[in-house]
Amino acid sequence: MDEPAIFVTGAAAGIGRATALLFAARGYHVGAYDLDEVGLERLAAEIKAAGGSVATGVLDVTDPAQWAARLAEFHSGTGRLDVLVNNAGVLRAGPFESIDIAAHRRIVAVNLDGVLAGTHAAFDYLRDTPGAQVVNLCSASAIYGQAELASYGATKAAVRNLTEALDLEWRRHDIRVLAVWPLFVATGMLDGVHTASTRSLGVRLTVDDVAAGIWDATRRRGLLPRVHYSIGAQAKLLAAAGKYAPGWVVRTANLIITRSR
Repeated sequence: MDEPAIFVTGAAAGIGRATALLFAARGYHVGAYDLDEVGLERLAAEIKAAGGSVATGVLDVTDPAQWAARLAEFHSGTGRLDVLVNNAGVLRAGPFESIDIAAHRRIVAVNLDGVLAGTHAAFDYLRDTPGAQVVNLCSASAIYGQAELASYGATKAAVRNLTEALDLEWRRHDIRVLAVWPLFVATGMLDGVHTASTRSLGVRLTVDDVAAGIWDATRRRGLLPRVHYSIGAQAKLLAAAGKYAPGWVVRTANLIITRSR
């Protein structure tokens, strides 16, 4: 297959769906994977109606065997894997102690273990595709631990570290690994989420904003390597503060944003 190929998790809705639609419209063969079969069917119908190319499949990102099967199926039809987008994620918000430990562990399983399993399973296909890229969905909540998002932010901080490490390790294989960093995005994942930080900062990004950010990040292959891409003015400001401001300033800012005392 001559057209480039992208494999997107969590593709039935939200950021994953918007990313699949954008890349399909720009000439990519899209692999769209999720637990939501109905959502995948609707996505596939929309891509095909617009003249795009798509394959779909059910994928539980916490299951390494399913990762191996879906990637093998996708690669058998494409012969390549240009971009892997680790987008699937779950969120629970609230005081840490009020959330059942099973819910915390589910967040870790999907948001971190799912990225580990998928990226590991995809390595051979990425290595055999010149200029392949991995895009991990990070979050501005990983810049500094966010009250009411403790386990979610912890998983995204771990994904940040994994991204940086693999980008160093896999350069010799011509595989680029990068992270995109939105703040709060208007998706179903935020339905019913009312934290101090969402009230303070608002929900200003759309799924199309993030999809466009992913597209732009995967186009940028300059002489100076870049791993992190903040999406939106707020995330860029928080990222700059986290990088350059003294620790006590960052902590104080987060106290104000979350009204945590």
